Amino acid sequence: MDSWIPPELPDLSAVPSGSGVARPTLELYDTARQAVHPTGADHIGAEAAPRTMYVCGITPYDATHLGHAATMITFDLVNRVWRDAGHEVRYVQNVTDIDDPLLERANRDGDDWIVLAMRETALFREDMESLRIVPPSHYIGAVESIPAIVTRLARLLDTAVAYRLEDGTGDVYFDLTSAPRFGYESHLDRETMLALSAERGGDPGREGKRDPLDPLLWRGARDGEPAWDGGALGPGRPGWHIECAVIALDRLGAVVDVQGGGNDLIYPHHECSAAHAEVLTGVEPFARHYVHAGMIGLGGEKMSKSKGNLVFVSRLRADGVDPMAMRVALMATHYRADRQWTDDTLKAGQERLAIWREAATVPAGPSGADLLDGVRVALAHDLDTPLALSLVDSWCDAALAGTGADIEAPAVMAATVDALLGVRL
Repeated sequence: MDSWIPPELPDLSAVPSGSGVARPTLELYDTARQAVHPTGADHIGAEAAPRTMYVCGITPYDATHLGHAATMITFDLVNRVWRDAGHEVRYVQNVTDIDDPLLERANRDGDDWIVLAMRETALFREDMESLRIVPPSHYIGAVESIPAIVTRLARLLDTAVAYRLEDGTGDVYFDLTSAPRFGYESHLDRETMLALSAERGGDPGREGKRDPLDPLLWRGARDGEPAWDGGALGPGRPGWHIECAVIALDRLGAVVDVQGGGNDLIYPHHECSAAHAEVLTGVEPFARHYVHAGMIGLGGEKMSKSKGNLVFVSRLRADGVDPMAMRVALMATHYRADRQWTDDTLKAGQERLAIWREAATVPAGPSGADLLDGVRVALAHDLDTPLALSLVDSWCDAALAGTGADIEAPAVMAATVDALLGVRL
């Protein structure tokens, strides 16, 4: 599957350090360890090793909303910081282009599910380009991954890690007793897991399962639903969690530096996909960092398709809103925080962007190298965008007041904001 056209990234390597200190290492909060840790610290040959990242993408049954945008901006920042530090980045993102919500929306609207998925995926690409998101190295659909998923599931079935229900449906489940560390990522108690499983696509009440929390691996063919050849599994389609596990393993290997997504994916999706991957490879943990972005709310509630309280990126673009203003507005609060989107949020982003653009045109300003150092340090500490943005604000205020004699500084400021924060002035 094709991704989207990448933005051009300014090269900051020629800008001398203002402080003369070494380039900071990116540190990120790991949900599993519940603390901030350096990325790449446990690599063999850490400096030369590529950085790897798997981010869970969209289920394309509706347009990109600001919650999606905030999540994708978060991991775009990770990508940019690594690249600025000189690392090769191997980044994979999936598209869940077959799943129950997609089929339900297509049936509701009298649409062809394939056409719906293609149309919404194309719109997502347009939105990502407008927000200047660096595209993944591999953009992979669930449908194109089914042969690889079937191969991995056959192995789980052969080793009794997977089991088939005896109700004639052909449904296959993952036996959680094969993953004794299950729960290490989310740190949730069983009662909470049961509630979230029911709320987020699981079926804890399904009869015939060995454990109510056992996740679906393969859904046997149903009348009126698309199905694929599953070999020994029988016809059907894959479950959600195994899709991401197999795509990540096939493209990035047994361990990834970052598995990312919104914090609504911590459980069950990331917990289950990690368990699948670890049982398949025998390597733990699946991710060195499980990184999760906060939710964007509207009117006091989480922005979600089920609630219908969505603000779409494409709608804002159609109304003439500059995508760079959206990006600035979404970075004004730390990525891990749940926050509300309001008209004032957007207005503040637009005003901030206008000041930055005006300051980029002045003939001289305070040290551009010092600003670059400061932004690098802020982002290296768990993507502290509020601090990074405030440093740019302070530089702009001083430059507009006529302070500073560095004639290279306005260009360095613009390049810093572009390369590291993804904002084209």
